[in-house]
Amino acid sequence: MEQSQEQSAKQITSGFREKMVSNSAFGPFVGLVLLIIGFSFASEYFFSLRNALNILDQITVLGILALGMTAVIIIGGIDLSVGSVLALSMMVMGWLERHMGLPLEVSILLGILCGGFCGLISGLLISKARLPAFIATLAMMSIARGVANILTDGRQVVGFPEWFTNFSTERFFGVLTITMGIFIVMTIIAAIYLKYRANGRNLYAIGGNAEVARLSGINVSRQTIIVYVVSGLLSGIAAMTLAARLDSSQPSAGIAYELDTIAAVVIGGASLQGGKGAILGTVIGVLIIGVLRNGLNLMGVSPFFQQVVIGVVIAIAVAFDTLGKKQK
Repeated sequence: MEQSQEQSAKQITSGFREKMVSNSAFGPFVGLVLLIIGFSFASEYFFSLRNALNILDQITVLGILALGMTAVIIIGGIDLSVGSVLALSMMVMGWLERHMGLPLEVSILLGILCGGFCGLISGLLISKARLPAFIATLAMMSIARGVANILTDGRQVVGFPEWFTNFSTERFFGVLTITMGIFIVMTIIAAIYLKYRANGRNLYAIGGNAEVARLSGINVSRQTIIVYVVSGLLSGIAAMTLAARLDSSQPSAGIAYELDTIAAVVIGGASLQGGKGAILGTVIGVLIIGVLRNGLNLMGVSPFFQQVVIGVVIAIAVAFDTLGKKQK
């Protein structure tokens, strides 16, 4: 009886490991566990429910952005505008509510749609005007940040209704906030779409070889536009979750979020060359970024040095991906 239980446990563990390996997430998962163990010994405040909830609250915005970036990187693209689009969506929402007198609900919807419109412009520049994704999204990054500042002359909009800020503060069952729930639901939807929907699987074909994908009947141009629109919409949703948390709209919000978002996706096992990536890996990458920042803060490490650490982690993750492809 005991032997059968042991065999059953080994089978479950083996199946879990095989699944993680197949999703290129086993290495990042091990790294996450080691980080948690290391910081637990380094700080007495790290391994606690309160700090765990704090980490989850902190990664919500990054996690939502990373879902869109995962699809972008899978097709072999890049989106450097997510942080600026987040700021623009946030400012559009605040400007419409405060200066135009629209109901906050309508302002939120229009702010999210503004993010989608920015993604549409980037997608059209890439698929129709044939601009490299780097250049198109770099241009959008500058434009969105500039417009975000123009709307209110660089001033933030402060003070939203309590029901809106409660999205990020009120905990159900003492754990789950609405913003955290939004991230979880969208993560599940994104994972199902990429794994079980034909259009989701087509993204891997586009990232592997866009010309072969086109010859096999995939509308590469349309799929590219859709991916960037979704990335923009998710930037808009992330903007609303951040505004609820800060109780304000700030034109300076989202600075350097591009780095953290790309880092989370790459650390999670996605390849910058396209054709590889998974939502599970991205979530683990987001958690690694969140745990790193939180643990280093508890240890009193300078935020400037934290950027160095994140940069080193990105370099290591890309190096492993490159070396792995050469071996294959």
